[in-house]
Amino acid sequence: MSAAHIHSSEDARRLARRKLPWMVFDYIDGAAGAETGAARNRAAMDAYTLRPRILRDVSERSLSTTLFGKPTKRPFGIAPMGMCNLSGQGADLMLARLAARHQIPHGVSTVASTPMEKIIEVAEGHAWFQLYFSGDGTGSFKLVDRAKAAGYETLVLTVDVPEVGRRPRELRHGFKMPFKIGPKQFIDFALHPQWSLPMLFGGKPQMANFEMEGYEFDRTESRAKADWDTLQRLRDAWPGNLVVKGVLDADDAVQLKNAGVDAIQVSSHGARQLESAPSPFLALQDIRKAVGDTYPLFFDSGLRSGEDALKALHAGADFTFFGRVLQFAIAAGGDAGLTRLWDVLSDEMSIAMAQTGLTDLKRSSVRPST
Repeated sequence: MSAAHIHSSEDARRLARRKLPWMVFDYIDGAAGAETGAARNRAAMDAYTLRPRILRDVSERSLSTTLFGKPTKRPFGIAPMGMCNLSGQGADLMLARLAARHQIPHGVSTVASTPMEKIIEVAEGHAWFQLYFSGDGTGSFKLVDRAKAAGYETLVLTVDVPEVGRRPRELRHGFKMPFKIGPKQFIDFALHPQWSLPMLFGGKPQMANFEMEGYEFDRTESRAKADWDTLQRLRDAWPGNLVVKGVLDADDAVQLKNAGVDAIQVSSHGARQLESAPSPFLALQDIRKAVGDTYPLFFDSGLRSGEDALKALHAGADFTFFGRVLQFAIAAGGDAGLTRLWDVLSDEMSIAMAQTGLTDLKRSSVRPST
């Protein structure tokens, strides 16, 4: 069984590459331009070291932490990802069940394949709604109202996509959302029956949140009209926690803090937007200094292991999010593959904690003194 062969996120990626159509794999795996942004961030994380500590009793360790005052069983959650069901039938709900088991946030994308109401139900409330502001915002604010009515307590506004980045790998395959199938895609799917046959019987993934609104999502629609006034409107309309995702500039971070945003998610959108963007891992450290020690900072982009997540906590994050590696695990082995990789990530972090003398993830324990 494929799940038994997952010993790292790279194993999940390798197995997913065999099973997924080329178009789908490159959509999930690809980054902007020549993908040097992704490589630059990976190099920054690889260069960051953790100091081993010896002769400390680390026989009992906890991966639990708190998030907006509520306990979570892990210091990492599920980043919002569009069209997750492309990685496997029912992927959205696999992720939702994982979130419920570990009491961690499941980021529900605006372009999820499953209605937001169903996901938060299966996640037993452990879901955050991620919002793209598109066009004049009319449709976006309708989705905000729906999220509020569905019981979402945290809204994540993604701000780093004023225009969709150019990702040559998916462009070469003619990838489009909503999903379109032409002769080229048909051949691709025929060569990958382990993926295409379940999709044939289960139905191709749809933009579920837009079907209920009665209009079609246009992935290429400009999101460039969003500004600080838009943020203020959203802050006024949303009574719960407001997170702004896609921040890489320390001055922007301070302005967001002053505008009443509850937390910032440092992210380069997985290097999928601006190839020349700075490494989010390095930006995290600058932003932490700018906003102070106690302001909530989250991190995603390029995390590949539990040790990576511990590095991000060490560098200033309060919580981290995994993205595409979870889709690879689903593609490789379905629900069992996802559970297997989650256990791997947890073991990697726990072992790294032991080797660096940590028994818990309190700020005072994880972050080095300055």
